[in-house]
Amino acid sequence: MSKYDEEAKYDRPKRHTRPRTKDRPTYDNAVIGFVITRDRGRYTCWVGESDRVVTAMKARQLGRKGVIVGDLVKLDGDSSGDKDTLARIVEVLPRKTLLRRSADDDDPVERPLVANADQLVIVVAVANPEPRTRLIDRFLVAAYDAGMRPLLCLTKTDLADPGPLLSIYRPLGVESVATQIDGDLTELREQLHDRTSMMVGHSGVGKSTLVNALVPGTNRAIGVVNDNTGRGRHTSTSALLLRLPEGGWIVDTPGIRSFGLAHVQPDQLINAFPDLAEETHDCPRGCTHSETEPNCALDEAVAAGRVDAERVASFRRLLASREGRDLETT
Repeated sequence: MSKYDEEAKYDRPKRHTRPRTKDRPTYDNAVIGFVITRDRGRYTCWVGESDRVVTAMKARQLGRKGVIVGDLVKLDGDSSGDKDTLARIVEVLPRKTLLRRSADDDDPVERPLVANADQLVIVVAVANPEPRTRLIDRFLVAAYDAGMRPLLCLTKTDLADPGPLLSIYRPLGVESVATQIDGDLTELREQLHDRTSMMVGHSGVGKSTLVNALVPGTNRAIGVVNDNTGRGRHTSTSALLLRLPEGGWIVDTPGIRSFGLAHVQPDQLINAFPDLAEETHDCPRGCTHSETEPNCALDEAVAAGRVDAERVASFRRLLASREGRDLETT
């Protein structure tokens, strides 16, 4: 046979690669960190067992799994927290709560905001700027959907009477605290003690002022309200989780002017009101429990005196807000 016979068989060189295995690292020596902020792909984590701050990056095996402020994570590698060191986030532990929003009501993409927070502090100025009840309603819907306790924090109460605003949310059982500029924050501190709370509110309501007073030395930038538009300017640019001196954590967020709720379903929302949810067992299939449903069992419950009419009206106002509609708030 010819040396160059085309029919000759040639053996391909064998690849010397490591055989695949289903075994995965256990990371037995990993430490637990608490994500307190994120900046350009780097995560700042607090390690409670040694009370140190560690900078970390997300490990490749996490793929597209997101890591957000409030997450409890496993840290592998150099978790000493020393200068110029970098650990790896190798696992995100199960979340107790997850606060989400969408850009618009018809946007199916959810945007996670914070994990493992148990309280949503809705900061509202009673004047300068004027309260925006539709945005407050949307914050409430998001809190109930996430399983978080909502708390209304009214600021600038020395400028106007908070009574009319509080009367709108009293039927929902939402707790509230009132504050003044440079006033006593004892009541608010008690509500925040040993909780992980997220502060939300549109720009100019005084969130950063409160944060600076609650956590001395924070020095979050403080903005002013535009005299022409009545709106504030964004001063906080990223979510930041801060430890309270009295115990607990607070998440300061950028001012929010819109809050989409495309991810919230009516059945999810009503579960936050057990007394109302119990009455909807006789609702027709697919009932949205809104004021336009002809056979909603909530109407029968109101007529029979089993539930308060104002509470049902307030719940339906939240539903309307979720859908981008307005109902009377009187």
